[in-house]
Amino acid sequence: MSALDAIDRNILRLLRLDARMPTAKIAEEVGLSASTCLRRIRLMEHSGVIRGYTALVDHSARDAAMAVIINITLERQTEDYLTRFEAAVRRHPEIQECYLMTGGADYLLRVEVENAAEFERIHTDILSTLPGVLRIHSSFSIRNVLATRRRPK
Repeated sequence: MSALDAIDRNILRLLRLDARMPTAKIAEEVGLSASTCLRRIRLMEHSGVIRGYTALVDHSARDAAMAVIINITLERQTEDYLTRFEAAVRRHPEIQECYLMTGGADYLLRVEVENAAEFERIHTDILSTLPGVLRIHSSFSIRNVLATRRRPK
């Protein structure tokens, strides 16, 4: 897919606000016909600009899952180390998010666990076996204050 234009960016903004918004409503908001709007959405899905859709779940409605934020420092920051680490992370569905970072740590990961024993298993079986890891620093969340995918205008 070629570069995104202003209409594509506007469609993405609307989908971030409400991924279940009807195509006809999105089309009306961006000034397109419904079929043209749907075609643009499908092109962005096919090209990987839109990688998927998700639901934000109220953690109080779940089985008391706790978010754990994990900072990972690698032995080296070479392209080979980064590539091998990222490929390994993608193989573990327990890791919900992974960000390459600037600053003190190389990566920030997020996992959700029901208890400390579950995190210990993830730490032992997954995190400590990831290639090139020098240091793992984990922090448990006390409570979720804000979870959104909205971006400021």
